[in-house]
Amino acid sequence: MNLLAHDYLERLGIPFERGSFLPDTEKGAANVAVCFGMRSRQMVKTLIFEIDSGECILVMVGGDQNVVSGHLKKVAGSRNIQLASTEAVKQTTGYVIGSIPPFSWQAEGFRSFLEISLMDEDILGVGAGVWGHEIFLTPSNLMAASRAQVVNLTDRDRPVFPE
Repeated sequence: MNLLAHDYLERLGIPFERGSFLPDTEKGAANVAVCFGMRSRQMVKTLIFEIDSGECILVMVGGDQNVVSGHLKKVAGSRNIQLASTEAVKQTTGYVIGSIPPFSWQAEGFRSFLEISLMDEDILGVGAGVWGHEIFLTPSNLMAASRAQVVNLTDRDRPVFPE
């Protein structure tokens, strides 16, 4: 099955591998990680947040990570930010929550952020746009494909923006 996310990566010449798992697998990065014998950290959660201005942003963290609220507010440049509604996610990305690829759908200027600790992984898995399909690529290729800014979103004791 060739999906839009696959076509996008191929057009950019970004190497990746396809993976698939049973579509009746329970939702969640940890469950997908088990299917591939990987750690939860390697399965990237693609979270869409909405800022009070109406702008949506993409935040990518490992499956076992949580975003530090203060860090997210700094990155977004707003104190008023929340997870986008199901409808806002579908309208913004064209995808339903559960297997949103972190690339291929963003308009020019859309802001995406990648958790810095994920850059230490050898390989990461991201949703391919259809539940049951996964894309595997290196952190640097994920950064390039998603045009993401690498920031610290999960460690309270470290600055948000790397030196």
